[in-house]
Amino acid sequence: MKTSMEHILILCMLFLLVQSDINKCRNKLLEKCFCGEQYIDRTRMFVVNCTNVGFTNTDALAVLPEETQMLIFTGNHLNILPSNIFGDEVDLSDLKVIDMSNNGIQEIKGKSFHHVTNVERVILNHNNISIAEEYDRNFHHPRVFSNFFNLEELHLTNAFADNTDAELADDLHDIFVSSNLTKLYKLHLEQNEIKNWKDKTVFCDLPNLHDLYLGDNNIPSLNFDILCLKKLRYLDLESNNITSFSAKDLEAFDVLANSPDRQDLFVLEVRNNPFKCDAAKDFYSWIKSTNINVRHKESLQCKTTKYGQKYIVNMKSLAESSQAKVSQALTVLLVILVFILLSLLGAYVYLKKDSVRTKLSPVFDAITRKVQYTTIESQDV
Repeated sequence: MKTSMEHILILCMLFLLVQSDINKCRNKLLEKCFCGEQYIDRTRMFVVNCTNVGFTNTDALAVLPEETQMLIFTGNHLNILPSNIFGDEVDLSDLKVIDMSNNGIQEIKGKSFHHVTNVERVILNHNNISIAEEYDRNFHHPRVFSNFFNLEELHLTNAFADNTDAELADDLHDIFVSSNLTKLYKLHLEQNEIKNWKDKTVFCDLPNLHDLYLGDNNIPSLNFDILCLKKLRYLDLESNNITSFSAKDLEAFDVLANSPDRQDLFVLEVRNNPFKCDAAKDFYSWIKSTNINVRHKESLQCKTTKYGQKYIVNMKSLAESSQAKVSQALTVLLVILVFILLSLLGAYVYLKKDSVRTKLSPVFDAITRKVQYTTIESQDV
């Protein structure tokens, strides 16, 4: 019996040792979190994961282990990110990824993110960040990302409050300018009800931008400058309010895609937009001729109204049908022209029959004599 108890105690001690080795948070404020090494995207990283633990403040972030490489702080209840959320006591030079999605964040102070100069990816999806009006300086902090000197990915999908004021696009531009995000490679802005950009150069201060995601907004056209984004390789305009692209828009796409310095194929995503069929024919013709990779081009659709009924039509089928009709019409026209030409030629010959007979008689006589000579020679043989 004693031996069995000793075995149980030893097993319990081993379990506690293993647990302490696995969960390396080392601070009571982080006792609800997991701290330890995990494989993320095939890379072994030291992760602090505080998902859905009910935090209502950021106190725990000031005591993160120094070896933290990835912070997952999601599903909590944070109205405000105060200044300097990571404190001054811990060296977080190894921190590469910050995910603070789905926390109900409404306000981010201008100096919230300090001592995080090596962070490469920031994720703030599904929050309720408010944009200030002119008289209210509590929310709008243009330098909110200014300490992310090495930031490569910024995820802001559904990050802003619903019915945000009309200045959202301008405020985003101010943030991009003031934060000096010169290394930003990928930007996600899906599901933010964005419609217009008052400043067409909204993205021009992001010189290294390769991938721009603007899907699920209300953008009606290519209403911003893309020619300043020399390295842009992927543009997502899926599920917006685009009914057509102008000739100028298509030209801008081609100019960007055919830039002499381009190293990557330019990819465009435009499906699930309410394209009008009247303009879709020209658009699909452009798709077939351009060097741009238009994703899902085989399944693109357009909308049309006929006899009071609304129809959704496959663009490819519409374009091929139109081409077939044009080809058929050209064939009919060619047959008609040939018939007219033959009729005119016949009429001319009839009217000029005497002159034609006079001119052709020597030819007929020569042919007849040749035939006769050939016949005689054949008989002699």
